[in-house]
Amino acid sequence: MHKPYELWYWPGIQGRGEFVRLALEDAGAPYVDVARTPGGMPAMMRMLRGEGVKGPYPFAPPFLKDGPLVIAQTANILAYLGPRLNLVPRDEARRAAALQIQLTIADLVAEAHDTHHPIASSQYYEDQKAAAKKRSAVFLKERIPKFLGWLERILERNGTHHLLGRSASYVDLSAFQILSGLQYAFPRAMARTGRRIPRLLALRDRVAKRGKLAAYLASDRRLPFNEEGIFRHYAELDVPA
Repeated sequence: MHKPYELWYWPGIQGRGEFVRLALEDAGAPYVDVARTPGGMPAMMRMLRGEGVKGPYPFAPPFLKDGPLVIAQTANILAYLGPRLNLVPRDEARRAAALQIQLTIADLVAEAHDTHHPIASSQYYEDQKAAAKKRSAVFLKERIPKFLGWLERILERNGTHHLLGRSASYVDLSAFQILSGLQYAFPRAMARTGRRIPRLLALRDRVAKRGKLAAYLASDRRLPFNEEGIFRHYAELDVPA
C-alpha cells in the first residue's frame, strides 16, 4: 500500500488544488489534504519558506509531497501523478501531449482568475471593478471561445470520447473542472458558448459519472465554488458577448 500522498493547498476553496484532488479521488489514491488538518496551515507556511525542503521549494500551493519528494505547479504535479494513477498513456509522446493540454488549461485558469483581479491579486475586487468589467468582456467574447473551441477540436480529431487516446486521462478530469468553474462564474456566457462545444460538454457529463469521482463530487469533501477562489460569480461580469 502506497503511503498517502500529501496535498498542500489553501483550505476553504477549490482553486488550482482541485485539479490535483480530482485525479487523486478518481484513482482512489490515499492522500491527506494537509492544510485542512489541525496545524496544517502553519505547516504549509513553513514549507513555503523552504523549511525542511531540499532543493527548490514551492513558490505557492498547490504542491504535492510523496515521501521526501516535493513537487509544485499543478501541471507538473499531474504529469508526475498521471503514470502512477494510470491517468495518462504509457508512451512518452502522448504523455508530452497530455502535459501540453494541461499547460494550456492552466493558461485558461490564469485568465479566468484575472477577470476579477485584472490589476493586482493583492487588491480587493471592489477596488478594480471597472477594469474587471473590461477584462471580462474580452475574456467572454474572445478567450473562452478560443480555448474551449480548441479543446472541442481536439476531441473531434481524436475520434474518441477522450482528449487523449481511448482511455480517460488527467486532462479529461481537468477539462471537467474548467467547464464546471466557468459555468459557475459565467452562466450566461457559457449558455451561449455551449452550443458550439457539444463534445466537450458530453465529456464533462461523462467525467461527472465516473464511479469514485461521482462519489467525491456528491460528498462534503468537494467544496462548493465561492467568491474566494479562482472561479467567482459576479453578475456584473457575466456580460453579453
